[in-house]
Amino acid sequence: MDFKYDVIVIGAGHAGCEAAAAAANLGSKTCLITMDMNKIAQMSCNPAVGGIAKGQIVREIDALGGYMGLVTDKTAIQFRMLNRSKGPAMWSPRAQCDRAKFIWSWREILENIPNLHIWQDTVEELIVENGEVTGLVTCWGVTFHAKCIIITAGTFLNGLMHIGRKMLAGGRCAEPASYHLTESITKHGITAGRMKTGTPVRIDAKSVHFDMMDTQDGENDFHRFSFISEPRKLKQLQCWTCYTNEEVHSVLNRGLADSPLYNGQIKSIGPRYCPSIETKIVTFPDKPQHQLFLEPEGETTQELYLNGFSSSLPMDIQIEALKKIPCFKDVVLYRPGYAIEYDFLDPTQLKHTLESKIVRNLFFAGQVNGTTGYEEAGGQGIIAGINAHINCHGGEPFVLSRDEAYIGVLIDDLVTKGVDEPYRMFTSRAEYRILLRQDDADFRLTEKAYKLGLVKKDRYDRLCKKREEIEKIIEFTKTYSIKADKINDGLESLGTARLVHGCKLIDLISRPQITIENIAPLVPTFKALLDKTEDRKEEIIEAAEVQIKYKGYIDRERMIADKIHRLESIKIKGKFDYDTLLSLSTEARQKLKKIDPETLAQASRIPGISPSDINVLLVLMGR
Repeated sequence: MDFKYDVIVIGAGHAGCEAAAAAANLGSKTCLITMDMNKIAQMSCNPAVGGIAKGQIVREIDALGGYMGLVTDKTAIQFRMLNRSKGPAMWSPRAQCDRAKFIWSWREILENIPNLHIWQDTVEELIVENGEVTGLVTCWGVTFHAKCIIITAGTFLNGLMHIGRKMLAGGRCAEPASYHLTESITKHGITAGRMKTGTPVRIDAKSVHFDMMDTQDGENDFHRFSFISEPRKLKQLQCWTCYTNEEVHSVLNRGLADSPLYNGQIKSIGPRYCPSIETKIVTFPDKPQHQLFLEPEGETTQELYLNGFSSSLPMDIQIEALKKIPCFKDVVLYRPGYAIEYDFLDPTQLKHTLESKIVRNLFFAGQVNGTTGYEEAGGQGIIAGINAHINCHGGEPFVLSRDEAYIGVLIDDLVTKGVDEPYRMFTSRAEYRILLRQDDADFRLTEKAYKLGLVKKDRYDRLCKKREEIEKIIEFTKTYSIKADKINDGLESLGTARLVHGCKLIDLISRPQITIENIAPLVPTFKALLDKTEDRKEEIIEAAEVQIKYKGYIDRERMIADKIHRLESIKIKGKFDYDTLLSLSTEARQKLKKIDPETLAQASRIPGISPSDINVLLVLMGR
């Protein structure tokens, strides 16, 4: 072994795995360094992937040739498509996974990538020469040399765990923290800060009274995370729900004096959108209950995860409070909840490629950039891995814009706005969310990945075939004429208005009560066309229906996005007295006046500025 690589990735969490796989699959000689090869892609908190907007990111990772979606489908023990009652821009896949199988599925993938080597060790120091990273030194005294290094250290940089007044160094429960690496980074002028996150108790299922809980079943239809995976193989399991009560809150309040969040022990900021149970009772003192979700950790294990009960209160308080909930009156824990503080690096010091502006060829991805969540980490990881390979072998930087991917929104938010709390993705952060649906991630990104060499020809051909099938369905609906007298009885049975005159089939499918599935039996020629669809029929039909029903919204949002692309060079600084623009929202006037952006495109990325505010400025610029 010569310990010389093109790309070295430090940390084998979700960002590190995607980064290492991308760089190696593109052809870079890559090394993934991890403290523990048995904890690769460990799900440190909830054993689940996806959720609101997060599910879209996983679909994008998959469309780019990443592996998170494939591993999730292979290890899923419950799947749900969230927000189905809303429009398709809001649909978000989510899956509970078998934690142990998830790790080993990832490890099997990584060990079999030809250009990828895994090394178990802890990195202590970066080697930087003339403003460029050239290598690193580990705690075993091994010196590595590399053209590019990607740091994906998660919560391990100077990690400190808290349970009540008890503090213990570590990056995760029973795992050591990483020391000296932060200082090795910051001495070159890179700014670090501290953040906090937490995790709930893990419960022994044998001690739970499930008859006192409500069940939450999954879905077992055609939806999956990956565009190329097979149907789910593992046994599909239930989740359960219950609620806290005022007795629980009374016990928790009694423990607040020993809470690290409120006694000054923890000074860093935690995730606003995933608060601890003690934060909930302090923030919402009048709320008599909070919903909790009990979720399985695996297909066969008795270990359960109590979603909604994240806490760093003393262990005896956590147990006493839980016993006040009827279904947990005899509860037995595997371990208590705890909080963890860790170092992060200021993401505004990064380029959109995730390369440092200060140290050349040094990249950062994942929680070290101030984000929270496996999905956000994985999305950053694949972009960092791609660009590290490009830095080694040449080519144009690979950057996704805000209208191309949630990953583009995520990275642009990080590098242009920075973070003052752990960043979590939401659909509301994307101004073009109708364009960034979970169903069309492959149309947006797979061709880009194919041109990079990250997606192979067979998958690209499959995408082209899918596109042809969808276009064939849409074109048929545009040209096929429906006669009123032959379909009116069927329309009435579907709860929609009868036709007075004939129309095209596409006009019927545009009605809210009509779907391709329920109209097809009434139009035999159309049904025959659909029956000829071979691969992933349901997925193709759903994608065609979304394009038909939402064409007006999609076209309008694409027009707005195209305008914004042209506005990157249009200067607005000093051209408006924002106080006088009453057609703008009050928040928009205040933010625009305070920040005074250089360009209209920059204005569009200020938090609180809506697409309608930008449209107002567009009209005024035209005048």
